[in-house]
Amino acid sequence: MSDRPADGPDGRDRSREGRRKPFRVALVGYGLAGRVFHGPLVSGAPGLVVRTVVTGDPDRAAAARADLPGTVVVGRLDDLWARSDEHDLVVVASPSGTHVEVALAALDHRLAVVVDKPLATTAADGRRIVDAARAAGRLLTVFHNRRWDSDQLTLRRLVEAGELGTVFRHESRFERWSPERAAGRWRDELPPERGGGALADLGPHLVDQALELFGPVERVYAEVHARRGGVADDEAFLALAHASGVRSHLSLGLVFGAPGPRRRVVGELGSFVVDRLDGQEDALRAGARPGAPGFGVEPPERYGRLVTGDDVRAVPSEPGRWPAFYAGVVDALRGLAPAPVDPADAVAGLAVLDAARMSAARGRVEVLVD
Repeated sequence: MSDRPADGPDGRDRSREGRRKPFRVALVGYGLAGRVFHGPLVSGAPGLVVRTVVTGDPDRAAAARADLPGTVVVGRLDDLWARSDEHDLVVVASPSGTHVEVALAALDHRLAVVVDKPLATTAADGRRIVDAARAAGRLLTVFHNRRWDSDQLTLRRLVEAGELGTVFRHESRFERWSPERAAGRWRDELPPERGGGALADLGPHLVDQALELFGPVERVYAEVHARRGGVADDEAFLALAHASGVRSHLSLGLVFGAPGPRRRVVGELGSFVVDRLDGQEDALRAGARPGAPGFGVEPPERYGRLVTGDDVRAVPSEPGRWPAFYAGVVDALRGLAPAPVDPADAVAGLAVLDAARMSAARGRVEVLVD
């Protein structure tokens, strides 16, 4: 007999017993996403426990056993599905091109699902997952963790408070210096339709942040290149025209020896500038754990600044809060709140990326149609 907590009609747990018991998580994939992001964030979230890790790589299996003592590590998805009734939630942290297959299988086994970004490689496939979750009556959400970046939260505060006045332009960058393609690294070797390339990796973050702040997009112009050769793109520029009137200029890639500022937002009352990327990823890579003192806190030398001509004022940063995502997952599973990221938002972002690829291929502005 399964010990899975009782659900309401939408698949969320509403039993008194379920509100006390932790939800049992299967983590599919233990590469960068699984080990550095999801493993620490899930294991550090009250109300969640990692029961199983799925990886076919012996070194990653050994790492999972060391990082998550007591966790069962299996080499195949079939081994997980055979024990599906011992789990409540599947976190899909496998390569992007496998997200659709794994998410649909998890939903078919009546499990709630978190999918690492991107939800899918196209908006059409993203809708397939959303429709399957609705039909199964199970929670589906997408790990758009950078909604809880320090600069995103700080910018949201400034915009909502009217400190920039009417915003005209939003510039956002994920620019890195990695001039050589890495042998064996799937993102550098696979074509975009299989999840490879920088646009599929970094683009979902930039687009989701822009949509969250400034609303739906009506038109897209893009340039996408593979500067280092091969089939995977490694540099892109997107110009988005929001229905709100704001223009977002997004730059991403791996060939920038001199990256531009992380954020520059231009409004009628001044500009907000942030030079460097939120520090939570670096902290996790260095072994810091969510909930540790100072996690997510930006030091004063990394604060953004509000600039009006010669007047420059440092703006204290909101603490980054990546752990809020999985806290939101727990609340959603308990029926206390909606999903921390509506999967429809992820589909909207994928539609923008689809239009960007079409724009780059055709050399013209693409109009998005609802």
